[in-house]
Amino acid sequence: MKKLILAAILCFCFSIQQQHACTSIIISGKATPDGRPLMWKHRDTGAPYNHIAYIDEGGYRFLGLVNSDDPDGAVWTGSNETGFSIMNTASYNLKDDDVKEMDHEGLLMRQALKVCKTVQDFEHLLDTLPRPLRVEANFGVIDAYGGAAYYETNNKHYYKKDVNDTTLAPEGYLIYTNFSFEGRTDEGLGYIRYDNARKIFKQMEKEGFTPERIFREASRSFYNSLLDIDLKNPEQSPNNHSGWFVEQDFIPRAESTASIVIQGIKPGMPAEHTIMWTALGYPPVSVALPLWVKMGKDQPSLVQYDTSLQTAPLCYYSSRLKDKVYAIHRGNGQKYLHWQLLWNNEKTGYIQQLQPVETQVFKLFETASSSHDTLDTKKTTDIYKQAESIISAAYRQLGTY
Repeated sequence: MKKLILAAILCFCFSIQQQHACTSIIISGKATPDGRPLMWKHRDTGAPYNHIAYIDEGGYRFLGLVNSDDPDGAVWTGSNETGFSIMNTASYNLKDDDVKEMDHEGLLMRQALKVCKTVQDFEHLLDTLPRPLRVEANFGVIDAYGGAAYYETNNKHYYKKDVNDTTLAPEGYLIYTNFSFEGRTDEGLGYIRYDNARKIFKQMEKEGFTPERIFREASRSFYNSLLDIDLKNPEQSPNNHSGWFVEQDFIPRAESTASIVIQGIKPGMPAEHTIMWTALGYPPVSVALPLWVKMGKDQPSLVQYDTSLQTAPLCYYSSRLKDKVYAIHRGNGQKYLHWQLLWNNEKTGYIQQLQPVETQVFKLFETASSSHDTLDTKKTTDIYKQAESIISAAYRQLGTY
């Protein structure tokens, strides 16, 4: 009997650890300073390494975030050459059947990127795919025509939540974590992270939503709404004590492996100007780079698969820093982060040293990211070389290689 109880406990613990969790937002172009919609996914997963793949396998060409041990399979966020972009967050309160084989969300998104140009195309895909869909997720999509919506989707049905519907999204945006609003009340995950994000983005409204601010203020936020503490607040800092803190219900977690902001276009702009701003690895210590589908296979080497590292260099470098932050592995030590390494009074924390690097990157690409002219691929390649040199030097100084 004791063995059965122990087995049940172990199975329960394992299932909790394996659950994927993400935080996301879609912001309508009506709510951004430049009129371009924004779609953010902060990815949490048990797969430690991911990279960006340029995929041309028939249909539309696209960029996709893929697990480094499964590059030909699931896509977890992506954007195609028409400006159609998609992401998801896992839901844990929407499934209403006993279907066992699940977790096809990434395969569905890979298919969508190949065949969809508009939000309506995605709805048609959901309508026509065979049942059961083998998914339980909140899919977020934007297109080049102003379309922006979430789809709460299970094996049989989906519920559309239109970000342009002012009665549903009066502030011009919708936030999703790991529950669905049409799902079972108080089931699912991510309620505290949802409240964290609500406060963060409400404050961000004052300055205006931009990719750079989303990375800085959301991907690297250590605010907990239930405790009402912010570790960056000097008065509440763990550095006043041991410099360690329990990691619980912050947006960045030990399982965070990427943060992506897709910057869409205003209707009438060429779809090629859709940008997939990408920070691979542990987002607090990563640096975002802008990616365009038009660049094809000529994406920055920092985000592409490196055979010697078995992942993208950017993911590898930031993961090495994360390993130092989460350095205790015995007992429950893996839930404690060494805050003093991330942020300290001497301003030598990893976040504090890498933030100016990312600011430089945004400045380097300022013209290219805001231009309405045809993307100059040669010039963009040259800027990539400058940016990668700056980023690599920063990680070298931090001792990641």
